[in-house]
Amino acid sequence: MNNSLVILAGGASSRMKKDSKKDLDKGVIKEANTRSKSLITIDKKNRPVMDYLLYNAKQAGYKNIYIVIGEKEELIQELYGEKNKGNHFNGLTINYAIQYIPEGRKKPFGTADALCHAIEQYPELNKESYTVCNSDNLYSEQVLRQMRKTPAKNAFASYDRDALKFGLDRITSFALVTVDNKGYLNAIIEKPSINDSERYKDALGKLRVSMNVFKFDGNMFKNYVLNCPINPQRNEKELPTAVLNMAKDKPESVLGIPVSEHVPDLTSKEDISVLKEYIEKHYKNMSWSR
Repeated sequence: MNNSLVILAGGASSRMKKDSKKDLDKGVIKEANTRSKSLITIDKKNRPVMDYLLYNAKQAGYKNIYIVIGEKEELIQELYGEKNKGNHFNGLTINYAIQYIPEGRKKPFGTADALCHAIEQYPELNKESYTVCNSDNLYSEQVLRQMRKTPAKNAFASYDRDALKFGLDRITSFALVTVDNKGYLNAIIEKPSINDSERYKDALGKLRVSMNVFKFDGNMFKNYVLNCPINPQRNEKELPTAVLNMAKDKPESVLGIPVSEHVPDLTSKEDISVLKEYIEKHYKNMSWSR
């Protein structure tokens, strides 16, 4: 059974640090400019986004959490445990992996690089199944449970693009994923035009996108993530590239699990108030004891 969740929280948060067109509280602006996105406080009790992601993970049945953090990140250990591994937080075991920045670079080397650091620092992950997700997306309990329980060795949540409640500009910038008639990944299409997009609808007539939540067989995926090539446009090693390379080498190895729901996220300062409203509406009775 897949009981481990790797949360990628070591990114530079560049877009979050840009100026906002909204009139935001000075405290919110300070947090957005100085904290990792997942540590921005998001409710009246000053709980950060990460609390809600961890809460959903616990409700979905995960036990072991591996949080990939930056070299200089300190606040996250104040919140979830000071030890490098084996911290206890509301029934979860919290472990940290450090994503080191290579010499000559100013910011982290991407999501595949982040996972590389996790599996190198915790080699036991290469002998089991685990789930991986971003720290700044609030994935639902249902989706995390699907990733944990799927019998497929490798899988991803294949989101219906029309169910995502983002602005049109953001939605059309997402890469599309295509699957074969059995639901297995066969291609990722970067920034297709509106006209071209119609060609990539699935059997249900839906355009599908990945929101970077995956389930992996550690042994099968190890070499693909360790040998992930650098994206020439973004100069980063990106997890979807490693996933697609495995799907090309091993047909029918990465199952797309259809999902039709929104994924609240924190990309820019404009997203903070939207996510606060979402939290107030959907987490009125949040209780860790459940």
